[in-house]
Amino acid sequence: MKLFRRRPRLPADARPPLDPAERVVAWCPVSPADSGVLVATNHGIWLPGAAQRLGWHEIHKVAWSGRELRIIPAVVESVREGYTVLADGPAVTFLLLEPGEVPDQVRARVTRSVAYTTHHPLPEGAVRVVGRRISGRDGLSWAVRYDVGTPVEHDEVITATDELVGAARETVAPPL
Repeated sequence: MKLFRRRPRLPADARPPLDPAERVVAWCPVSPADSGVLVATNHGIWLPGAAQRLGWHEIHKVAWSGRELRIIPAVVESVREGYTVLADGPAVTFLLLEPGEVPDQVRARVTRSVAYTTHHPLPEGAVRVVGRRISGRDGLSWAVRYDVGTPVEHDEVITATDELVGAARETVAPPL
């Protein structure tokens, strides 16, 4: 019995083009039907065949069934003064036959990226205000995600959202 088990090294041909400060924290092969590997780093996750990584702050939801990892990325709908408006992107699902530490690392790092989150009713609908950490950057990145059916372009909704984001920023970093 080995007391210290070494993780197998990521094959060189499966290694994504990492940034100089980026390091691999976990990886696993995906099902033969998907072909490739998932590579979790300190900055995000590289999906099989992807040309760039999906940052931890760019993932809305993650679910692990014990065999399948389902990732729902955020999609930028618009950029407003001091924050972005996000929506759910199309879900991607991977069958992981030998998941290793990947599901745990993904869940922990997505959760750790969220520094602030609150849900608020609006004059019409509701909004979630989120402040997230981005690996390698100081401060928080602010975003909102409206509930389905919220009229996101109505003036009173935009004004209320601006005020909620401003209040959230002051809560996290009060002005000097």
